[in-house]
Amino acid sequence: MEGTEHAHDDHAHHHGSAGGWFRMRHRAAHLFRPHSHESAAKVDRALEASAQGLRALWISLAVLGATAAAQAVVVALSGSVALLGDTVHNAADALTAVPLGVAFVLGRRAATRRFTYGYGRAEDLAGIVIVLTIAASAAFAAWSSVDRLLHPREVSHLPAVAAAAVIGFAGNEWVARYRIRTGRRIGSAALVADGLHARTDGFTSLAVLLGAGGAALGWRLADPVVGLAITTGILLVLRDAAREVFHRVMDAVDPALMDVAEQSLKGVRGVRAVGELRLRWIGHRLRAEVAVVVDGRLTVLEAHRVAVDAEHALLHALPRLTAALVHADPAPLPGAADPHAPLTHHAA
Repeated sequence: MEGTEHAHDDHAHHHGSAGGWFRMRHRAAHLFRPHSHESAAKVDRALEASAQGLRALWISLAVLGATAAAQAVVVALSGSVALLGDTVHNAADALTAVPLGVAFVLGRRAATRRFTYGYGRAEDLAGIVIVLTIAASAAFAAWSSVDRLLHPREVSHLPAVAAAAVIGFAGNEWVARYRIRTGRRIGSAALVADGLHARTDGFTSLAVLLGAGGAALGWRLADPVVGLAITTGILLVLRDAAREVFHRVMDAVDPALMDVAEQSLKGVRGVRAVGELRLRWIGHRLRAEVAVVVDGRLTVLEAHRVAVDAEHALLHALPRLTAALVHADPAPLPGAADPHAPLTHHAA
């Protein structure tokens, strides 16, 4: 038998004879009138996670937008190609808030008969857009730096360039910490990737500071060389962000989550073994599908009770889990036919 997603906060945990009667009546009704097992509290937390993600995006958009605007003024005055690369990267990082914001808003929409799992996958699509944006900024920074190597030019207003570099580092590091912390708290791989993107921008800003120092000492190639170093840093972040987004698109999960889920299921009374277990992310929400082996002599009602208890255990063990589908598999009795064997029809 199968259990559907369970409204696990809706179950009253009563004690005594009245509580026992309530549980039996509820379980019997549940057999013939299936209802959503998705916990209202879990859904509320998922919606709150979306709100937290949106808040992180808009705040970081404002901070990075102001940082990029201040740096753009200095780029126009100084002609620093290293600072130009950093400014473009900051601007691109700020603009990635747009597809992520759209994804978070879409993810809050209810599932439909066409999109039966909802719109959480929009976050993964946004992650792909972010990776492409990082790649584009790396290409632009590389082109600008190579062009300046081939056509050297003096960099002016070096104190302003150094100040812009410090501002860029401070703004990006603050945004990176904020995005990564929020992304990990709500389970959004795209937001974590965006935070890593911002962190690299911070280090590239420090590289601009080194370039300004080299130019002040009379090394004309310091600025484009630092620009190429910035490009290398962007490519490293591109690799990490692409790996994280690829894993999410391919339904990869941390093996530690599987271990936690299996241990929680094995501790459920009535579960003899854990069969097939699958976890998948849909945006920043986690879903589970599992088959548990139960005593083949249990009644349908008793097997269902074990499935419900197993689902409760999963919901408590995995904080970001919003829904679980549990299938109760009867263990074969000695001498009995395999319950999973296909039915055959014999001619009279």
